[in-house]
Amino acid sequence: MSTYDDASWHYGGDFPEGLPKKNGATHTGMFLNWCIHHNLISEELKKEAAEEIEKLKQREITGAEFVMDVRDGKFSDPDLNDLGNSFARDYYADDTDFGNRYSSFADDYVNIFDAKAEENDDEYETFYHIEDTYENYDLMKQVIDHRFEEWKEYLGS
Repeated sequence: MSTYDDASWHYGGDFPEGLPKKNGATHTGMFLNWCIHHNLISEELKKEAAEEIEKLKQREITGAEFVMDVRDGKFSDPDLNDLGNSFARDYYADDTDFGNRYSSFADDYVNIFDAKAEENDDEYETFYHIEDTYENYDLMKQVIDHRFEEWKEYLGS
């Protein structure tokens, strides 16, 4: 089993005081939420978390809450199906050929929210201060949608 991300890697390290641990999973939650909505998750996860997946789809919980409560803060390859893992290995993982040619998830995440903050004459104190909201998910969703289309073209080249 390969782990893509673990909130404890974030809140267990150089993490800002006063923020909830959930903020270490905001970015992961946005990616996994997108995967759930695009049917890129494993059958095991669908069975194991059917109720929570439905709550996520209804926007009753956020992706970060899903990651923390259902996945114990972890995001790993058993969470995704083959297509989802293939995409995550190329886009979510750091330093990949696809990420170097186009962009990685982490770079896109930072860039989109830095641009959003700049539009409001603001800036995020850290990566972990980005709010776990559906407004932010909707922004990131557009970026991931675009990268997924680029990734499919990349595979075909």
